[in-house]
Amino acid sequence: MLRAGSTVACSACRNLLPSRVGLRFRMPLQKLHPLSCAIHHCFSPSTNPQRPPHCSAARRFTSLSRLPIRPAKARRGGHGRQQQRNFWAARLAARLLKLRYILLGSAVGGGYTAKKTYDEWKDMLPDLSEYTWIVPDFVWELSENFDLDKLTSALPEMEEIAKILPDMEKIGENFTFLKSLLSSGMSSEVFGASGLRLLLETASEASLKAPEIHSATAAVPESGDKQFKKSSDKEKVDQLQEELLRTQMKYQRMLERLEKENKELRKVVLQKDDKGIHQRKVKKSLIDMYSEVLDILSDYDSNYNTQDHLPRVVVVGDQSAGKTSVLEMIAQARIFPRGSGEMMTRSPVKVTLSEGPHHVAMFKDSTREFDLGKEEDLAALRHEIELRMRKSVKEGQTVSAETISLNVKGPGIQRMVLVDLPGVISTVTTGMATDTKDTIFSISRAYMQNPNAIILCIQDGSVDAERSIVTDLVSQMDPHGRRTIFVLTKVDLAEKNLASPNRIQQIVEGKLFPMKALGYFAVVTGKGSSSESIESIKDYEEDFFQNSRLLRDGMLKAHQVTTKNLSLAVSDCFWKMVRESVEQQADAFKASRFNLETEWKNNYPRLRELDRNELFEKAKNEILDEVISLSQVTPKHWESILQKKLWERVSTHVIENIYLPAAQTMNSGTFNTTVDIKLKQWTDKQLPHKALEVAWETLQEEFARFMAEYKGKDQDDIFDKLKEAVKDESIKRHKWNESAMDSLRVIQHNALEDRSITDKPQWDSAIEFMEETLQSRLKDTESVIADMVGPNWKQRWMSWTNRTPEQHVRNETKNELERLLKLHDDHTAYLANDEVTTVRKNLEARGVEVDPVLIKDTWHQLYRRHFLQKSLFHCNLCRRGFYYYQRHFVDSELECNDVVLFWRIQRMLSITANTLRQQLTNTEVRRLEKNVKEVLEDFGEDSEKKVQLITGRRVQLAEDLKKVREIQEKLEAFIEALHKEK
Repeated sequence: MLRAGSTVACSACRNLLPSRVGLRFRMPLQKLHPLSCAIHHCFSPSTNPQRPPHCSAARRFTSLSRLPIRPAKARRGGHGRQQQRNFWAARLAARLLKLRYILLGSAVGGGYTAKKTYDEWKDMLPDLSEYTWIVPDFVWELSENFDLDKLTSALPEMEEIAKILPDMEKIGENFTFLKSLLSSGMSSEVFGASGLRLLLETASEASLKAPEIHSATAAVPESGDKQFKKSSDKEKVDQLQEELLRTQMKYQRMLERLEKENKELRKVVLQKDDKGIHQRKVKKSLIDMYSEVLDILSDYDSNYNTQDHLPRVVVVGDQSAGKTSVLEMIAQARIFPRGSGEMMTRSPVKVTLSEGPHHVAMFKDSTREFDLGKEEDLAALRHEIELRMRKSVKEGQTVSAETISLNVKGPGIQRMVLVDLPGVISTVTTGMATDTKDTIFSISRAYMQNPNAIILCIQDGSVDAERSIVTDLVSQMDPHGRRTIFVLTKVDLAEKNLASPNRIQQIVEGKLFPMKALGYFAVVTGKGSSSESIESIKDYEEDFFQNSRLLRDGMLKAHQVTTKNLSLAVSDCFWKMVRESVEQQADAFKASRFNLETEWKNNYPRLRELDRNELFEKAKNEILDEVISLSQVTPKHWESILQKKLWERVSTHVIENIYLPAAQTMNSGTFNTTVDIKLKQWTDKQLPHKALEVAWETLQEEFARFMAEYKGKDQDDIFDKLKEAVKDESIKRHKWNESAMDSLRVIQHNALEDRSITDKPQWDSAIEFMEETLQSRLKDTESVIADMVGPNWKQRWMSWTNRTPEQHVRNETKNELERLLKLHDDHTAYLANDEVTTVRKNLEARGVEVDPVLIKDTWHQLYRRHFLQKSLFHCNLCRRGFYYYQRHFVDSELECNDVVLFWRIQRMLSITANTLRQQLTNTEVRRLEKNVKEVLEDFGEDSEKKVQLITGRRVQLAEDLKKVREIQEKLEAFIEALHKEK
């Protein structure tokens, strides 16, 4: 501390620094003196203009120090005395004014010193403006988003808090009394008092220790000589316990009210964050990121033994043990279908619980949100879950291993992932598949064998423990109980029905079942009515445990009861397991990815890694390009194909049923009449149908030809199976427009009725058409006859072949019938019975036994050949018959009505082909293209179909690579977010 010396600059400064004043001041004397001179020296007549050097050890002073008043110098003469007597008031006023200046100077100096010190400290502090990003934006905007005055008003007043606090004086008296009990030497009393002392020291654990106090104090033995004293002591202990229970109830109500308010506040915060009040994208929650990884893993089938060992909570239990009810209490909504004693959970249901502003549920593959606060949405959700379960179960089965993924969000819900499995059964009943029991066991084992899965074992407390099946199964999968949590349900019924409630204590202490567990819980999930709400079930559960003697007698601990405590414990265990195992799983998938990439580089170095969906899109584009090519087929090509195919389809009918019968007539009038009748019948019944069949088959063949001949630069044989399936399904779905049949019939009928050949080229075209047809038929007939009679002598000698006995008989029959035709060149198409008998007897005379049926069959082919040969000869004669045709064959022996018939057939074929071509190009090709698109869309939505049609190691390898990369990336993002949350 600096102190002022004995020498100062002036009298004013000397007055400011008395030698006996040593108060602290921030400004040194060197800086004070100029300020003092500026304030005081202008009013002092004895001011020394020269400033002496300052003392380095100046003494600090304060303006509040009392200044000493120097005695005034005595003046000579009476006038001076009178003046001194008259102006003493003026001198006093001057002194007071001097004090005012001193105060003003001290204030200015002190303010200047404080400002300079503040500036020095401010310069010493680091610049934190660059680190403002560390603090989230919402911290700076809390004052804008929250009404702090409203929050302050919502807090309880001190008087209210004082009311709920225990009477410490009364408790102190009771504690003094219990303290006196400690000196009595009874172990039970000592135990009770020590338990009470612990309770008083930790008021937050009052709910856990109260039952122990009662249990301990209730065990105080009674002695005969101190009966009255012990009774009074026991009454005081009971009074103290009742006081503690009342205090506990007050605290409990207070906590519930605060939790409710906190829940509402969190809901408001989440709602504001969900609306984007900071104008930024809301990141996915930690549990949602983890759930996405599990969803991908559920569809992942690896050949590298990279098993899914990520943690999840597996809920197992006997059928109707209350698994679903426990899960609903944790999710805070009645979301699952319920039944009375029947199996309702038919497939695993993965439920991802997370916190959100609204209590909603959503399926993984759907965008619809179910509002869990509305009963109609709850009913719709339960119905949808039931439908998905039944849809996943294959025909002939009762349960399915297909997982249904459901997300549930709401304020105050603990974050975790649970899987509800079908209940374990002991007997297969009527209506179930015979392998239902084994299937349920295999599904349960598949989920529980995960070394990081948390097993939530549900046991029905209302039935005998010896009837439990699931406990043996759990003990096999987790013999040491390191990841098992045991839950005893329906404790209210167990307390009512069991003669010895100690069995409940043995169960929750792990002494009754051979299985071991991390923790044991007892819960109540309602009164058994499906119409109960979650809130009513919670109230019923709390009321039961508050009044239950199981808790009052110390058989159950307070932290072991209620589904709320259960959900907190399960959530803590789940996240602990996640933090311990997730990085190890990420490393395993990293190694699997390396193996897959190495295999791809070695086997497919020049191909891109296209998974099944990408390959399907590529094949889809190729197929659509091929369908579009149908519209580029020229009309001439369509008509040529249609006309050729239609004649191939109807030529046999025209020759056998129209031309041959008409040619048997005796004159041209009968021939034309027969032809007209036959053509009319044919047009009305068969011809339009045949034409549409030909058109439809032509469209199919052209479509198949384009798909087979498409050669692009990226053509891949891996698409062949898919293209064939698309072609078959599209053709199967395509239905020809039958409304065009009536108009086609009219067109064909009009074309066949026209007999007028207008010019010689048309006549020559009809002659060529008739000649080609007859020659083709003659060639076919010669081939049939050759097969019937076997090789001739030249073939027998050249090829060393012989006739069979049947061929020998047919050859002899042919020779006999040919002699008959030579004798009767104008023979009819059919043999008479006597002619058949004559031929048979002639053959028998040569030692050939023949059947009449064989004779008629051979005659049919021989007569056909004979008729076709005569028709060809007549066709050649009619080449010059157009002139006679124009004169209607008057005065002419040549009649060419058969040429006119073939011209009518040819013209009908041409007109029909043109009509069908128009329908194909204008309607059917577009409809087929539409069908192909629909088939491709259906196949694209059917994942099983794509797996069947796009197969191979290359496809599977690309699929595994894509999924492993996706899993690894999501796991790394989850791990990063998990570390940030820590």
